[in-house]
Amino acid sequence: MSGINRELTPDPRTSLFDKHLPETPQVQRLLRKEEKAHVFNDRATMDLVIQAIIDRGELTGIEDETDDYDRYGRYFDYPIGYQIRADGSRIPLYYAEIKIIKGTNNYHVIPRTKPRRTNQ
Repeated sequence: MSGINRELTPDPRTSLFDKHLPETPQVQRLLRKEEKAHVFNDRATMDLVIQAIIDRGELTGIEDETDDYDRYGRYFDYPIGYQIRADGSRIPLYYAEIKIIKGTNNYHVIPRTKPRRTNQ
């Protein structure tokens, strides 16, 4: 079965979304601290990705009981964002993940290079 079959609420900590949107102070802070950031192309792309994962995402990461999140991910046929490095270089990203805080319906979405975990 794919998709997320429960009502979700964006995490009230909006900075979790802003750190994945280009040209935000949160991204600039990540670039200074970690020298890279994963960002969506723009907010509209982020919204499309969220809906696609809700509709057709696959559950990942269920083997790790210490993880504080239920994770759902999806690959896309086109770049949904990019990894930007402090030197300005970019790598296109084709995968994204919704993280739902266990015990809540609060979520945030992250563009990634690949799934963090799999349930294989």
